[in-house]
Amino acid sequence: MIPKLNTYSIYKSLLILVIVMVSSCASRQDIVYFQDEPLNEEMTVVNNYEIRFKPADMLTIDISAQDPATVMPFLLTPVAQNTNSSLDVNRNLRVQSYLIDVHGNIEFPVLGTIIIQGLTRVEATEMLKKRLSEYIKDPIVNIRLINFTVTVLGEVNAPGVYTVQNERISLSDALGLARDLTIYGKRDNILLIREVNGKKRYAKFDLGSVNVLNSPNYYLTQNDVIYVEPNNARVRQASFNQNNGVIISAIATLATIAAILIK
Repeated sequence: MIPKLNTYSIYKSLLILVIVMVSSCASRQDIVYFQDEPLNEEMTVVNNYEIRFKPADMLTIDISAQDPATVMPFLLTPVAQNTNSSLDVNRNLRVQSYLIDVHGNIEFPVLGTIIIQGLTRVEATEMLKKRLSEYIKDPIVNIRLINFTVTVLGEVNAPGVYTVQNERISLSDALGLARDLTIYGKRDNILLIREVNGKKRYAKFDLGSVNVLNSPNYYLTQNDVIYVEPNNARVRQASFNQNNGVIISAIATLATIAAILIK
C-alpha cells in the first residue's frame, strides 16, 4: 500500500518548482545593452559629412611629382607580404601606412612630427602639399583612410564590424550592410555611440520618421557604433526558458498524483 503524502510537503515541492521556473526567466535588464546610465552626453554638433582624422586612424599617403627622384626621400619603404609565390617580387610588396598616435600626430619622413588629428582629408592634403612644396616642385598628395569601420549590434540580421571603402556611410547604409533590422528590433530607438575628442557621445534615431534623413548625425564617422534595441516581444521570447515546458508538465503530473493520493 502506498502511504499518503503529507499535504504540506506536496505544496512545498510545487512551490519550489514554480520558483525555479520563474527564476530562470530573463528580464529586460538581462538582455538590453547600454542601459545603466542616462544618455546625458547626446550629440548636438552637425556633421558636415566630412570625416576628421582621429587617433588610431591608419592612413596611406601617396606622393608623386614630375621628378620622381625628388619624391623618394618622403616615401615609406614598402614591406614584403607573406605569400607562397616569389615569382613577382614587386607584386608581393605592400605600401606601409601611417598610424595616428594618441596625441594626434604622425611621423613623416624628412618633415618629422606632423599634427593631423582633427583635419579633414582635404585640409590634411593641402597642409602636406604646402610643406612638401619646400622640397618638391608641384607635389601631388593623395591621402586615404584605410581602417574606416562601423559596428552594428543588436537586433539586426548580420551584426558585426564593417569596413567602409569610400569614407562616407549613412545610417541606412550601415543597417543595409547588417542586412536590416530583424522583426524584433525597435525602429524608434536606434542608438548611435561616437567618440568625440576622447569622450563618448550619443544620439538616437527614429526610423519611423522621415526626419531621420535630416538628422545631423545621419552620416556616420569612423568607429561609430550602432545598436538596435530589442522590442518587448523579443524580451518576452528571451524570457521563456526552453525547459519551462518540462517543468510545467512535471508540476501538472505531481499535482495529479497529489490529488489522487490525498483523496
